[in-house]
Amino acid sequence: MWTSQLQTQQQQQLQQQQQQQQQTTLRTLGMTSAISVAGPKPIDFQRTAELQEVLKPYNVFETDEELNHRMEILSKLNSLVKEWICEASIKRNMPPNVAEQVGGKIYTFGSYRLGVHHKGADIDALCVAPRHIDRSDYFTSFFELLKQQPEVTELRAVEEAFVPVIKMNFDDIEIDMLFARLALKEIPDNMDLRDDCLLKNLDQKCVRSLNGCRVTDEILRLVPNIENFRLALRTIKLWAKKHGIYSNALGYLGGVSWAMLVARTCQLYPNAVAATLVHKFFLVFSQWKWPQPVLLKQPENVNLGFPVWDPRVNVSDRYHLMPIITPAYPQQNSTFNVSISTRTIMQEEFKNGLVITEDIMQGKVTWDKLFEPPNLFSKYKHFIVLLASSTSAEDHLEWCGLIESKVRHLIGNLERNQHITLAHVNPECFPPLEPESDKFCTMWFIGLVFAKTENLNVDLTYDIQSFTDSVHRQAALIKMLKDGMKIEARHVKRKQLHNYLPLPIIKKEKKTSLTPSSTPPHHRNGANAAVLLSSGDSASLINTTNKKRVSDSATDTYCKKAKNEDSPNSAIVVNCGEDSNSAEEHGLTVPVDTLITDEQCMEPPLLAATPITNEYIKWKLENDEPTKLTISILSLSDELGLKLRIRVFAEPYFRNEAESCIFVFYLDNFCFIITQKLHIWWILQAMDSEHQPPSKYHYFVTDYYTPHLP
Repeated sequence: MWTSQLQTQQQQQLQQQQQQQQQTTLRTLGMTSAISVAGPKPIDFQRTAELQEVLKPYNVFETDEELNHRMEILSKLNSLVKEWICEASIKRNMPPNVAEQVGGKIYTFGSYRLGVHHKGADIDALCVAPRHIDRSDYFTSFFELLKQQPEVTELRAVEEAFVPVIKMNFDDIEIDMLFARLALKEIPDNMDLRDDCLLKNLDQKCVRSLNGCRVTDEILRLVPNIENFRLALRTIKLWAKKHGIYSNALGYLGGVSWAMLVARTCQLYPNAVAATLVHKFFLVFSQWKWPQPVLLKQPENVNLGFPVWDPRVNVSDRYHLMPIITPAYPQQNSTFNVSISTRTIMQEEFKNGLVITEDIMQGKVTWDKLFEPPNLFSKYKHFIVLLASSTSAEDHLEWCGLIESKVRHLIGNLERNQHITLAHVNPECFPPLEPESDKFCTMWFIGLVFAKTENLNVDLTYDIQSFTDSVHRQAALIKMLKDGMKIEARHVKRKQLHNYLPLPIIKKEKKTSLTPSSTPPHHRNGANAAVLLSSGDSASLINTTNKKRVSDSATDTYCKKAKNEDSPNSAIVVNCGEDSNSAEEHGLTVPVDTLITDEQCMEPPLLAATPITNEYIKWKLENDEPTKLTISILSLSDELGLKLRIRVFAEPYFRNEAESCIFVFYLDNFCFIITQKLHIWWILQAMDSEHQPPSKYHYFVTDYYTPHLP
């Protein structure tokens, strides 16, 4: 009898799958038709059941009690929003009976809305208000209302952020809450944010705030089976975190990007169960021809005037390395921060994941193998260690957040060095071995891979210096910089890691023993911290006060107030001898920046404009007045997607040839300086501090590099 019941259940399940398969074949999801519409086999169900069991110890599932707790918190927040909007409406002389009807609502997005959040995860929320409620009200009166709630702790507002947000801990659950004001008299409880018409007459900040909810809802709409999608996404997110490639800020992929990759896999294999989807995920993206974009649907032409990702129109979009395009208008690339190094690392992980999942599907290994972290600290012989320090916990939280958001610029600086083929930043940050009571410190580790050379010294001074200066500039600009905030960069060899990390962490990452070595000297001022990377056992500092690059002068002038005046300038020089690991040792094939010749230096195929040659650039840059040169460089950088690096010869009029000088514009940093209302005149004045600079200079191009020009 039991056997007959089991057969009946299997037949019913098979019929349901066949019906679902027929429905899916009628409804094509995504930009292309499915690769396979084959239904799952019994072994696929078995592998999926095994996957669910393996995931449980990793706390990726919440209990019903924990889920109910989150729903209660969101219900309280929703009530607070309605109460606040009603009170704010009455203050604007709205009748109380009308104010009670204008509404207001809390929406969720991100991992919680997708249904893939793990235990203790935060909640991404959006407060939607009617048109008579301003953002200023949100960050004043609503912020004060939250302060009065006993459940709310760690409340802070980040009003100047790209997407303004209020962060809080509400009854032990972290919540990031955005704000959007719609051009509506009232906000009904059943309003669907996917309606593009809601974006009319909104400012950019409101559109960006709404984008999270709109993208999340669209992803769920575009997958054929939500439950299979959720289990596969939980698996991929856990794998990405364990392998250190889950961080949008550092140039890897964030949650929404991983969700779109898994959603695209679901579209290509609409009837597959979760275990098969995970395997196919690695199969598809280990072979993906980047920078071919990943699209979940055909982009819509709404024409509301908001900028969208379109390489046919926007030149800079053509240089994105790993485009994954959001499905809701206005379409954006969610992987803008990806660099050559981070893309290379992720591609290697995709290939390794494919090998492991093939073994899993064949029963050779279990799913635990997929979640084993790589041996990061045993993989590289040289590391750059970033140390952020401050004097209070609150300041340190802000300081670390700013530095982490800028680390990708340091990776870009290192990548542009012709002797560095890979810069691998670890998303995990670490506290110091010996904490100080009056000082808070956090460390990030960046592994370096050098091109295969013999006894070549590589100077990284400018690469590190420009990064630390840019961090201080940004901190000063947003009025965050306070006494005690420092950033320091050091070189550490693999055998010196025990001076920075606890032994259990090192042993977990690296099985072999470490040779004791001396600790690199500390700096009083981290802004200029740098080291000499030599073939010896320990890192040493050298003073290079008189060996500064000419192009460093501008940033030195701007950041003078942010530094200690008695702090020595230092240099980072790497000796690439036998002790340095190379790309060949790692089996990596990383593109290296090269000098672009006249024949290669053409505009991208989609541009129907003049070829960009030496003569063209020279014509654009030969101006007598510094202000005109500034405009020309910015205009030219726009044409090349802000990736041009130019070396310019500057010769003052009425001076002899011996006193002329050569300096370099790095456009990433130069453009930032221009936005801060500095002028090229300041750069020249800082360069030529020993003499009064003449009123005019003559410029011409000697050579130039376009690292990301196809």
